Amino acid sequence: MTPPDALLRAAMNRLIARVGEGVADAAAGVAVAVQDAPERIRQEWDLFQEEVKAEAERLQQEDQPSSASAADRSGTEHEPLQQRIDRLRAKVAELGTRLEERS
Repeated sequence: MTPPDALLRAAMNRLIARVGEGVADAAAGVAVAVQDAPERIRQEWDLFQEEVKAEAERLQQEDQPSSASAADRSGTEHEPLQQRIDRLRAKVAELGTRLEERS
């Protein structure tokens, strides 16, 4: 084999080896993430359900006539509907951000 042929072949062998290592490392990382994903999803789902229940209870209390003083304290009694929707959307966006940070 001539030196240029040997050099070219050696370069190809090293490239193949490095790419193979990178693929193996990436596959191992994916395998770990896949193993952890169901537990993370379950935890986030449970947290989301708790937050939704708490918000539903708060809204239910807010809608009751006897809870007007509680609504006054929270400042939402006279809040326009669009502002309430915007506030809820912001909370949902915050939850999405928290989910992304944990993954």
